[in-house]
Amino acid sequence: MKKTLLIGVAILAIVLTGIGVWLYSSLDSIVKTAIEKYGSEITQVAVSVSDVKLSATDGKGTLKGLRVGNPKDFRTPHAASVGSIELAVAPASLTSDVVLIHKIAIASPRISYEAGSGDKSNFDVIRQNVDRSLGKGKKEKDKSSPGKKMIVEHLSIRDIKVTYSPILLEGNGFEISLPDIALRDIGKAKGGVTSAELAKVVMDALMTRMTRAITDTLRNTADITKSVTDSVKGLFKK
Repeated sequence: MKKTLLIGVAILAIVLTGIGVWLYSSLDSIVKTAIEKYGSEITQVAVSVSDVKLSATDGKGTLKGLRVGNPKDFRTPHAASVGSIELAVAPASLTSDVVLIHKIAIASPRISYEAGSGDKSNFDVIRQNVDRSLGKGKKEKDKSSPGKKMIVEHLSIRDIKVTYSPILLEGNGFEISLPDIALRDIGKAKGGVTSAELAKVVMDALMTRMTRAITDTLRNTADITKSVTDSVKGLFKK
């Protein structure tokens, strides 16, 4: 299961695409279109965002209603959704090679982790799509990909909830809450990071919490089931 817990890839690829486009254009409609277009191309699932408000003047922005669809043949309505994403960028750095991002705050992500046939979850499929897209982009040197580096002073993900859906439950599942994530000074020591490097840093943090939470939940469920079974057996022995 651990190797499949790359939950951060889809969300981060889309968010970072939006940030990258913002570095070149402050037009909300262009950024919204870019997130939906490139996000869908990267993940090979439907991506939508309900509202984008960005200002290059003060360097602040908000994205609301980000939704990442599921690959074909999975039953849950979507793979992930995010309530809001707040950005704060130093305006003077937008024209430099390294953009200083004061804050990326991701609030209320809702992740549906669904097991599928052949040991492949919905995020396994999305991960493979992302890997192919990023690999293709490297070979073709896709001009649409932002080439700037970033330093992120503070990145937070709060109120994280994951619905885990084993294949036997046919799209139903149980909800797990993850601890909030707070990362500081990403890229500061090395003079900036690329979008891919930033995605990996945050993805690793998500994977650690995700693995621990699902493992603990399954262990506790197994302990409760064993306790109930033992109690029932004990009644019949009396």
